Amino acid sequence: MKKPLINTVVIIGVGLIGGSFALALKKAAAVERVIGIDLDSENLNIALKLGIIDEAASSFADGLSQANVVFIAVPVCSILNLVKETVNYIPSGCIITDAGSVKSELVNACESLMPPGTHFVGGHPIAGTEHSGAAAAFATLYQNRRCILTPTAATDHDTLNLVTALWQATGSSVEYMESVAHDRVFAAVSHLPHMVAFALVHAVNRSAEEEENIMAFSAGGFRDFTRIASSDPVMWRDIAMMNREALLDMLDRYNLEFNNLRDRIANSDADWLEDFFKTSKRLRDGISQR
Repeated sequence: MKKPLINTVVIIGVGLIGGSFALALKKAAAVERVIGIDLDSENLNIALKLGIIDEAASSFADGLSQANVVFIAVPVCSILNLVKETVNYIPSGCIITDAGSVKSELVNACESLMPPGTHFVGGHPIAGTEHSGAAAAFATLYQNRRCILTPTAATDHDTLNLVTALWQATGSSVEYMESVAHDRVFAAVSHLPHMVAFALVHAVNRSAEEEENIMAFSAGGFRDFTRIASSDPVMWRDIAMMNREALLDMLDRYNLEFNNLRDRIANSDADWLEDFFKTSKRLRDGISQR
């Protein structure tokens, strides 16, 4: 029988991300025991009933004393405060890692809080759906997806290898990236698209106030494009605030492109529009092929 990578993982925030991490590790026989901690007791009970976790801890003191790894899967603005609390209860050798999609403000701050003999590794799984809560979790969420880890010069080599192995056990392909570079990249390919989707829903809704029943005519294109606007509002509030500078830069770039597009439509520049759309199609098709 395959020996598990770790004995006990504690999941703080047993929702889609944390719950799916637990289920994937269990499916891979990479962990013996999963303990869940969550502010929402009803959500924690759901996680127990679904077999996502083996135990529900009533406090950090109860849940963390035997942890080998603590996985924090909560909105990014809450991660630093949670690390400040958890370090008071974790045993020597314990690793804290996270799933936050903003890294540059967090990694060094969290790393500096770790007591001697304990470790922090920043992480960001590139996976998710618009759903949330323990009931949304499933074991294959991370299959064939990337997970970014953001080690620093101070990161322990063996610790990084173990966190890497855990993510590989979930089916993820692991890559390493410097935290500032990470935040610039994901401001462009993740955070900006969500802002655009949120704004589009508001724009169409305001039109609906003028044109009765306009939303009733929304077809596949609108629904597909705005699917991500159904994502957790608290999570995206925190991301927008914490990755503010990189996101503002991308919003400015987007506005330049959008305003240019508007001007060309206003001027009936058909050749430019066709070339613009062709280029966009080629670039988007290239993503699909990769």
